[in-house]
Amino acid sequence: MENLTDLKAILHSKRANIYYLEKCRVMQKDGRVLYLTEARTENQYWNIPIANTTCLLLGTGTSITQAAIRMLASAGVLVGFCGGGGTPLLMANEVEWLTPQSEYRPTEYLQGWVSFWFDDQKRLEAAREMQNSRMAFLKNVWGKDRELTQAGFDLEHSMLESALTTFEHQTESARNTSELLQVEARLTKHLYKFAARATGYGDFIRERDGQDLANAFLNHGNYLAYGLAATTLWVLGIPHGFAVMHGKTRRGALVFDVADLIKDTLILPRAFICAKEGDTEQAFRQQCLQAFADHKALDFMFTTVKHIALCQFDEDPKREL
Repeated sequence: MENLTDLKAILHSKRANIYYLEKCRVMQKDGRVLYLTEARTENQYWNIPIANTTCLLLGTGTSITQAAIRMLASAGVLVGFCGGGGTPLLMANEVEWLTPQSEYRPTEYLQGWVSFWFDDQKRLEAAREMQNSRMAFLKNVWGKDRELTQAGFDLEHSMLESALTTFEHQTESARNTSELLQVEARLTKHLYKFAARATGYGDFIRERDGQDLANAFLNHGNYLAYGLAATTLWVLGIPHGFAVMHGKTRRGALVFDVADLIKDTLILPRAFICAKEGDTEQAFRQQCLQAFADHKALDFMFTTVKHIALCQFDEDPKREL
């Protein structure tokens, strides 16, 4: 049996795997975590490399044993119960996720976060910093990803260039979080329109309950991003309720804030590309996971959140509240 202390040898920021499972039983066997699928002639066991896994989504028709949960917790893997296709998350005790229990969590980043969080102006500056990082990541990835460029996601396209420039100016001039949220919403709406046009997808309206492939893939991919965000915050010891963008009344809002760092950049274009091609959910999910690895999404999320937590935000007298 593998030594439990070795299960966290791979840093969470370097882990590559997210699993979505359905119609199976997750169990511990011979010191490993496996999932069992039932076939007509025989049952098949498949190994889950938990030391290199960030989170586990359990969909319809799944069950899990106590022994498996114990090993997953020892490896620092977050577990969430969800509906079919990875959405929505149904139950957990840390807003959306069952988080590994440990008395020894880092406090440095939590202390840094709360040092500015109760000040409205400093919290706004933190939100602004997060949006600037998000934009820098998008420009960096879309500027060098050949597959996206070939699919029509060209940073030099006048429609896209105008939307990004407007977003940067309005982000800088936003006077409060509500205005910042409006700026973000307008950008995402422009990106949906641009993506639909670039891929030739046709008319598109973003609907969480939409039945078309693009909406379904956006929902699915966004929950993968939520898993990475929840992992980042758990490792750094920052509770999910300390949001800077999505409101102080939503207990899991910081997960949404952190997931937004990568959603538009990595999930949105692939949702439209795969929808246009008629890909399966599994094929779309594999593309997203590969993009997370290729562009070091977890590294970027960790770096950004740590920077904001330790940043000293000074009030700017030139800006009006």
